[in-house]
Order: sequence, then C-alpha cells, then structure tokens
Amino acid sequence: MAISDTRARADLVRTAFTLESLTLAWVVIEASVGIWAGVQARSLSLLAFGADSVIEALSACVLLWRLNVELNEGHSFSEDAERKASRIGGILLFALAAYVVASAAWGFWIREGQEFSALGLAITAATIPIMYVLAKRKIAIAEQIGSRALRADAMESITCGWLSFLVVLGLLAQLAFGAWWVDSVTSLAIVYFLVKEGREAWAGEECGCSSCS
Repeated sequence: MAISDTRARADLVRTAFTLESLTLAWVVIEASVGIWAGVQARSLSLLAFGADSVIEALSACVLLWRLNVELNEGHSFSEDAERKASRIGGILLFALAAYVVASAAWGFWIREGQEFSALGLAITAATIPIMYVLAKRKIAIAEQIGSRALRADAMESITCGWLSFLVVLGLLAQLAFGAWWVDSVTSLAIVYFLVKEGREAWAGEECGCSSCS
C-alpha cells in the first residue's frame, strides 16, 4: 500500500534516490570491468554481462531523473516519457540477446572458447550479494511509495544477480574443465534472462501497488 504522508514519502523518495545512485555507481563498474575482462578473455558471457550492465545504467539514469523531479518539483516524471525510455531499453536487450545467440552459434562452429578470467570472476561474484541487498531494499520502498518504475528497476537488479551467478558458474567450469564450449553454453543460458528483462521493459512491469508513480 502506498504511503500518503507527504514528509514520510519525501524521506522514502530520498532513500530511493540514494539506493539508485549506488546502483548506478556499481553497474558502471560492472560494465567497465565486465566488457574489458570479456575482451581480454574472449568471453561472450562476460561481454553480455558488461553490455547488460550498460543498459542497466541507462535505466538507472532515467529513474534518477524521475525521482529527482519528484523531490525538486513535487510531481511525478512523465509516464509517457518513462514508457518510451523503457521500450528503448527493451529493444536494446532484444538486440543483445540476438547478438549472444549469433556469437554462441559462431563459437560452436569454430570450436573456440574463452580463456579463464580471474577479474571477471571477481566482479561477477561480488555483484550477486550487492544486487540482492539493493533489490530487496528497493522493492520495499517501491511498495511504500507506489512506484512501478522503482519496482521494475529492482527486478532488473535481481536479473543482474542471476545473470552474474550464471557467469560465475561458467567461469568456474572453464577453470575446472577447460572445455571450449562452456562459454557458449553459459551465454545461451543468459539469453533467457535478457529476453525476460526485455519483455518486461517493453510491456512495463506491474508492481501491484494501489498507486503507481
């Protein structure tokens, strides 16, 4: 149920703004390290992880703008503008999924896999608990202020955590067995999450709140 007290709501929105700022800072690190490590190790799964983080960063910027409008001007960000931004994010996720499928197919064709990346393992392993904590807190605040946008962003954080878990499994399997096909298989598993997140971004994530901002 959305909270109606103006002062209490403002405090929650400020907390949401802080959480989203922390999210943006971390996904920028994710994107930078993930893409760099992916290029160095020729890892499709790490590149997909890094590219997804770029899209998450764009989404975080839109949400920060939205929250800032409410804090400074006392009214919600345009839902039409938010919907358009969300759909652009959905299109980018679909495009990323198509790229991953094509690249995985190419990897199977040439029978060439990744090199193990300790840096990639470190960043993806660290992402799992960080995204869990951020998502849990954002979901709680989204219910209190009735924000569909904040809840949708929290769902992206959860997806990022699961995506990180898959990449960690793939990297550990690569380290243990050295099989050339591990990276392609891991990247195809990631496609499920990319498509799921893309569909939610395109359609709009329903929060089940009594009032959505």
